[in-house]
Amino acid sequence: MYSKIFKDITILFAEDEKRLAKLMRLAIEDYFGKFIMASNGEEALNKYHKIRPDIIITDIMMPKVNGLELAREIKSIDEDLPIIILSAYSHTDMLLQAIDIGVTKYFIKPFNPDELLQYLATLIPKIRNNKTVDLIDDFKFNVKNKKLYQNETEVSLTKREVNFFSLLMEKEDYEVDNKTIKNVLWIDNQVSNDRLRTFIKRLRDKTSKKLIENISSQGYKLKTI
Repeated sequence: MYSKIFKDITILFAEDEKRLAKLMRLAIEDYFGKFIMASNGEEALNKYHKIRPDIIITDIMMPKVNGLELAREIKSIDEDLPIIILSAYSHTDMLLQAIDIGVTKYFIKPFNPDELLQYLATLIPKIRNNKTVDLIDDFKFNVKNKKLYQNETEVSLTKREVNFFSLLMEKEDYEVDNKTIKNVLWIDNQVSNDRLRTFIKRLRDKTSKKLIENISSQGYKLKTI
């Protein structure tokens, strides 16, 4: 179940204790599209700037830059990024600092990895609403502003084309059946299959023939990287 929920999510996990880092990686790595590790806060901050993860999970007590300092720095750049703190300490002052910084959740060690996964799953709708999805042929779709880009240049879309991309972004595996597409994009539910095919052809001509995949004449799917 989780592998489908987190298939396009990138996690940055910062933990200086090697044994715990290995256990966490074994427990949850396979569910995510990318699971990047850092051994201290400084390394985590450098990796954040390079990969721009969807979620950060970090220990508090780390060398060079601790978890709270890491969270404070990242929140100054992206206040919406979910940051999960893991700590063996339940000191009130640390909890208050985490709340003040805007940390999303504070887990006390030891904890059940499945509880962490359950919590992360609750974050996914908001993450996807703010996410830029990487598509093939250097296309990206920004779910928040509902704009399509190719090589950072915006592609002009009609309102119906925007609605088409937004609809597919909402669905699992970015795939939608023909009936749903017609019901959402046209007020007239009796719109013909030929009209839908013409719409798709024009959109492919505007973007890329590979970008929108026909699924056995039953629907369409966006091709991601």
